[in-house]
Amino acid sequence: MYNVVGVRFKKAGKIYYFDPLEFAVDSEQHVIVETARGIEYGKVVIGRKQVNEDDVVLPLKKVIRIAGNEDAQIVEENRVAAKNAFATCLKKIKEHQLKMKLVDVEYTFDRNKIIFYFTAEGRVDFRELVKDLASIFRTRIELRQIGVRDEAKMLGGIGPCGRILCCSSWLGDFEPVSIKMAKDQSLSLNPTKISGLCGRLMCCLKFEHDNYESIKEELPAVGKFVVTSLGDGKVVGINANSRTVHVQIFDISKVKELPFDEVVVK
Repeated sequence: MYNVVGVRFKKAGKIYYFDPLEFAVDSEQHVIVETARGIEYGKVVIGRKQVNEDDVVLPLKKVIRIAGNEDAQIVEENRVAAKNAFATCLKKIKEHQLKMKLVDVEYTFDRNKIIFYFTAEGRVDFRELVKDLASIFRTRIELRQIGVRDEAKMLGGIGPCGRILCCSSWLGDFEPVSIKMAKDQSLSLNPTKISGLCGRLMCCLKFEHDNYESIKEELPAVGKFVVTSLGDGKVVGINANSRTVHVQIFDISKVKELPFDEVVVK
C-alpha cells in the first residue's frame, strides 16, 4: 500500500497521485510537485489515503512542498506570459502560412518549457516555427497536436443541454462512446442530435449506458411475441426509463404501453 494525495493541474484535468511524504496536505490545498514535464503547481483534490500498487504509476513522484502566496503569484505571471506567447505564436503561424489552429499556450511552473497546443487536419511541418519561437522565448518549445475533443475541453462552452460542457467542468478522462449507446437508449441517430460541440458523439451517452444495459436484460427485445392481459402481441418498442413495453396487440390492432412485469415472452 502507498500513501498518496490526488492532484489536478487543470480544472477538469486528470488526477495524478503523488507521495505526500511528511507534509500535512489537505484537500483544496495547492502543492508544488515534480512531474515528467518539470516542476508544476497543482491543487489537491483527493486528501491523503492509501492505494494499492496497481492504482499508481511507479516510481511515485513526491510532493516538493505546500504552495504559498509567492507560488500563486508565479502562476498568475505565467498565465499573463502565456497570453502574450499566444499572440506571438499566432503571428508566426501566419508568417509561415501553416495550416494549423492554435488552441492554447501553457508555461510550466518553472518556465522550463512552453507548450503550444494546436489542431490540424493532417501533419504539419513546424520545424521553422519552433526555431522562431525558441529564438524569441529562449526556452524549450513543445508543439502538441490535440484532437477536437481536447480542444473543446480546453476552450469550454455550452452544450446542447444548456449546461457547461462536462469535459471542461468536471470530466477528467474521455471514455469511448459508440453509436450503439445511442441506439440502446432509443435516441435519434441524427448526428446533430447526438453530437457535442466538438462534432463527436456526446460524452453523456456513456453516463447512463450501464443502467440501460442492465434494464434491457429484464425487458423483452423488440420483435418478440408476448402474452399480455389484453391478448397476444408483438413488442414494437421499449422505454427503459419507465420500464414499460410497447406492444402491438393483435386482437385490437393497437399499440399499448404496458409495465414490463405484465408482459410474458412466448
